[in-house]
Amino acid sequence: MKFGKTSGPVNTLKLQLDESTGVPAFLRIAQAVMRDVRRGRLHAGQRLPGSRTLADQLGVHRNTVLAALTELESQGWISTEQARGTFISEALPEQLAERSRRGLAPLGVRLTSEPDFLKPREFELPRDVLHFSAGTPDPRLVPIELIARTWRRVVRRGGHRLLEYGNPGGHPGLRAGLAELLSTVRGVPAKAEQVVITRGSQMAVDLLARSIIEPGDGVAVETLGYRPAWEALRLAGAVLHPIPVDSEGLDVGALERVLKKTRLRAVYVTPHHQYPTTVTMSAARRLALLSLARRHGVLVIEDDYDHEFHFEGRPVLPLASADEHGVVAYVGTLSKVLAPGLRLGWVVAPTELAERLTRMRAVMDRQGDHPMEATVAELLEEGELQRHMRKMRTVYLKRRDLLVKRLRAQLSNALHFDVPAGGISVWAKTKKGIDVGGWAKRALRLGVSVHTGSRYTFDGAEPGAMRLVFARFNDAELTRSVSALAEACPPSR
Repeated sequence: MKFGKTSGPVNTLKLQLDESTGVPAFLRIAQAVMRDVRRGRLHAGQRLPGSRTLADQLGVHRNTVLAALTELESQGWISTEQARGTFISEALPEQLAERSRRGLAPLGVRLTSEPDFLKPREFELPRDVLHFSAGTPDPRLVPIELIARTWRRVVRRGGHRLLEYGNPGGHPGLRAGLAELLSTVRGVPAKAEQVVITRGSQMAVDLLARSIIEPGDGVAVETLGYRPAWEALRLAGAVLHPIPVDSEGLDVGALERVLKKTRLRAVYVTPHHQYPTTVTMSAARRLALLSLARRHGVLVIEDDYDHEFHFEGRPVLPLASADEHGVVAYVGTLSKVLAPGLRLGWVVAPTELAERLTRMRAVMDRQGDHPMEATVAELLEEGELQRHMRKMRTVYLKRRDLLVKRLRAQLSNALHFDVPAGGISVWAKTKKGIDVGGWAKRALRLGVSVHTGSRYTFDGAEPGAMRLVFARFNDAELTRSVSALAEACPPSR
């Protein structure tokens, strides 16, 4: 990358000077600048500190620095402009200019072999496309001003103490606030010390995997299911065993058959709104799963990623609320309530496991963002976060209903689905004979991106389905997205 002359100066120029005796100091300074240009640390067009500043930084007389700058200018390495300053030359030899643009040299050591499941992916979504399957809330609805005001108030009150290192398990105010919320609203009888704050639910799953799994251990997962969680489990060395899901959630009978033949360390489930189908695990299966976990010593990793958004009747209480034998680790997130960029999630676990997770967190990440955690704790205490949750539930219910209405009006001949009782998406199955992959490609050319069912199957097979997320789109965007899908829809064979 080439820096223009509008770039700010290098305020501190830390040069490594050759200590060889017999070489004048001004020449050693000039050579150090040349080396930094060659290796790309200094870029064409970048402004250098003034001679007085540079002399102070290097601990030499200003005349020595002036002599070095004269030497560099005479060789074409720098240029000086009256009243503007001294810059690394824009007219460097081509090989040096290319080095400056390229940045660091190619890796000179061998990486470990990369697992096949770590496939390249896009982390920043193109802005000119409507991403109909992106599982995030609408960032335009985040109460930014409220968060900013609360953050400033909390940091002013906490002072420097809040900016020091703190407990790796999370800010005590947020741990206590979440423990109270989960106990009163979700029936999970957690104490503050059993709540571990993480950077999103993905870190929570990763920490759990590192804490309980040794290479070769078996872990059962849902299929259809959540691939990023599978990848975190695999990175810890787990051998995954796919368990089918149906209209009642995870097939616990199939899980029991696997347990008769295979030793499992854990099972990862999304029982409240199964990902991606949104079905709720039946009461009978919940009881059977807890019983199986107790008898076989299996940890149930319960990912309750969008508990707040349940529209029909009361939300079903988590498995963790009925766990009397310490076999459930309860994972949650604020990404769906606020914004994924805040990276706030948690694990609620029996004390021994919570302490292990905290020690593990201290090694890999030291701690989270305690000022932001303290901010959210205050929003919880003041009831602001709860009010925002209620507002979002109302907004997303209206968006769900609009999506259902538009799909029925424009795509009833191609899609069939159950109206989800909760969550932020619709799992729509395609009619027989429709090429769903080709449909998605045509929709993308019209500016709408959708994920087909193959993204959620264990073996990558296409079940003939689409996940359509309504949370992040306003009415106009939902209408446009469904219209694009309808235009791209192929005739069934």
